[in-house]
Amino acid sequence: MDIIDSAISRIESVLLATGVLLMAINTVANVVGRFLFQHSLFFSEELNFILIILVTFAGISYAARQGRHIRMSAVYDAMPSSARKGMMTLIAIVTALSMLALCYFSVGYIFKVAESGRVLPALQFPVYWIFLWVPVGFFMTGLQYLLTAIKNLVEKDIYLSTHVLEGYDDDKIDV
Repeated sequence: MDIIDSAISRIESVLLATGVLLMAINTVANVVGRFLFQHSLFFSEELNFILIILVTFAGISYAARQGRHIRMSAVYDAMPSSARKGMMTLIAIVTALSMLALCYFSVGYIFKVAESGRVLPALQFPVYWIFLWVPVGFFMTGLQYLLTAIKNLVEKDIYLSTHVLEGYDDDKIDV
């Protein structure tokens, strides 16, 4: 299981890094083309649209794996440890179910977009290909939260993700 999780983590990291770098290169090339040559790259906006969707939906799973999603924890932090553990397990289960439901609904949406036959004007890619990252990202995120719930049920400590223990960094940096 750890080998599969590690492989998925590496793939997500590569997708995120590549996506962000390609967006930066594409944007800089478009600006240079516009100001130096008076011509924009005709596909620049569409390419960034594709990359933003990729980075967003690969990123939600990566953030769940790293325990980096935003938390509203004022009430949670005031609870005793046993209550926090139950609450974290419940939060992980509800979030997993929500992500899996969003995965299901996004697949239905992709079928509707595919039936419409829409293509990107400049690149001529079918639009539904771009949206394939959406259910993949929701499914992987749901799986991460489900694994986190299981980890909290079987382990003594409280986990934010399968590899991240609950807590705050106490390292202070004096400025």
